[in-house]
Amino acid sequence: MSNIIRIAAALLVDPQGRTLLVRKRGTEAFMQPGGKIDAGETPAAALARELHEELGVRIDPAQAVHLGCFSAPAANEPGCVVQAELFRVGCAEPVAPAAEIEEVLWIAASATPAINLAPLTRDLILPLWREGLNAPR
Repeated sequence: MSNIIRIAAALLVDPQGRTLLVRKRGTEAFMQPGGKIDAGETPAAALARELHEELGVRIDPAQAVHLGCFSAPAANEPGCVVQAELFRVGCAEPVAPAAEIEEVLWIAASATPAINLAPLTRDLILPLWREGLNAPR
């Protein structure tokens, strides 16, 4: 059995419709902001804590829209699988990298940035986000 890393991740979307990707210090892959879920913590509460620690962003966990649970090979832990509870969160406030976050990048849905993306971000989250934008309303 592989090692499973349970995380809460945000599809953080700004008023211009861009989403935020982050890169942790000492790593190369960009991914959704978020982090590990502590024992006894709900995924939404973990997300609110991580967004505040890593980006200085305060969210109301009740306002985070759960999009589902997604799994992919972990970008930074070989042999591990990341299992992400994904939430869509609107963000109109400025973000600033803090804690272990070294770089932040807002990308438009139409953009295909020439950067290294974590498997979960590249294969599941960004396609889901782009699909959602094109879905009939």
